[in-house]
Amino acid sequence: MHQPAHFIQQYQLVPHPEGGWYKENYKSKDLIPMEGLPASFSGPRVFSTAIYFLLEKGNFSAFHTIKSDECWHFYAGGALDIFILSEGKELKHIQLGNDVAKGQLFQYCVPANTWFASRPAVGTEFSFVGCTVAPGFDFDDFQLADKSQLTNLFPSQASLIAELCR
Repeated sequence: MHQPAHFIQQYQLVPHPEGGWYKENYKSKDLIPMEGLPASFSGPRVFSTAIYFLLEKGNFSAFHTIKSDECWHFYAGGALDIFILSEGKELKHIQLGNDVAKGQLFQYCVPANTWFASRPAVGTEFSFVGCTVAPGFDFDDFQLADKSQLTNLFPSQASLIAELCR
């Protein structure tokens, strides 16, 4: 089995601001004009983007939100826990992986404008996944959570928020 360093080198992954390693491997050439997007977007966006994303044991993707749906795909390594918080709803915990008998999913789409974070599941050395975003990802649409503000919104999840915020 490959180790994280193999994937980091093979796919030329670089550190991601939310944690982990990533590489954009697809960005559509065509644009959605401003008139075709919700008012919350600051300008036109590409149709879609895709990245490779790797998290090692002991690291995490901090709680953040984006203005687009984000579809996660499992590729290699061990299971990845994804935690989703959306106003008026309970915590949703999804596990990406290849053990369908344990309820793991090969892919899952996180809805736009929800707070979410991820980390390798207990016993996992690393998770190598992909993320596809439509309309395409733009850092203008990305917001890292402020721990105290997110805790005020979801007080019942204070300990998880403390673990998964930077």
